Amino acid sequence: MRAASLIATTVESGVAVLTLDNPPLNLVTLELTRRLHAALERLAADPSVRVLVVTGAGERAFCAGSDIQEFPTFMRPGAVVPGKLGPENAAWSRLDDFPRPTIAALNGLAYGGGLELAVCCDLLIAGADVRLALPEVKLGVIPGTGGTLRVTRRIGEGRAKELMFTGEPIDATTALAWGLVNRVVPPGGALAAARALAATLARGSGDALRLCKRAVDLAFDLPEDDAVTRTLAMSDEAFSGPDCREGVRAFLAKDTPKFR
Repeated sequence: MRAASLIATTVESGVAVLTLDNPPLNLVTLELTRRLHAALERLAADPSVRVLVVTGAGERAFCAGSDIQEFPTFMRPGAVVPGKLGPENAAWSRLDDFPRPTIAALNGLAYGGGLELAVCCDLLIAGADVRLALPEVKLGVIPGTGGTLRVTRRIGEGRAKELMFTGEPIDATTALAWGLVNRVVPPGGALAAARALAATLARGSGDALRLCKRAVDLAFDLPEDDAVTRTLAMSDEAFSGPDCREGVRAFLAKDTPKFR
């Protein structure tokens, strides 16, 4: 049996694939968290990366959440934030703030911290057999890695509370209807579908994608007038950039744009 690497990365034709590699359930451990943060920092600084796909090794799980065997270390006042949740939130936020588009390719289970990680991505693609849950309440705790915020933003207060209060999983069809995932594909097909979408995005304008992502995120971070003012500055940046010149040239020439 091969040794797990915890985090594996590849970059090809502008598409980076980051794999949680702690089979069979790709559980979140302190060491996985550390390696995840380092990998995201490295990929964010790599100018060849135009789109990032995040997935899990194997077929059983994208990520089934935290390794519960590590919990006893933190079951005393003041221990869990500096020892576990602080580093996790820093790593998860690094994915949430990744400067280029991100796609989660969900296979098997996406539970707890795994679902919290997935919703840090811009787009989620799930296999039809995927089940998603925030089961922390069954352990007497709450989602501690941004899920209370990011899941609620995606699906609204009522559905988020139902997911968290019951701790029960939902299937991919329900997740699609709720807006928790963007697409559902046949079982086993999430990574291929994510790669195909990432390849399409990677051929587009990197500047426009980066600015679109920032502009949409502002809708949750700033009052409307401030967000509009910021997006106007982004539009000025885009219109004066080389990708705009290439896009307009290609449109007028009835040609395919060749973005940087």
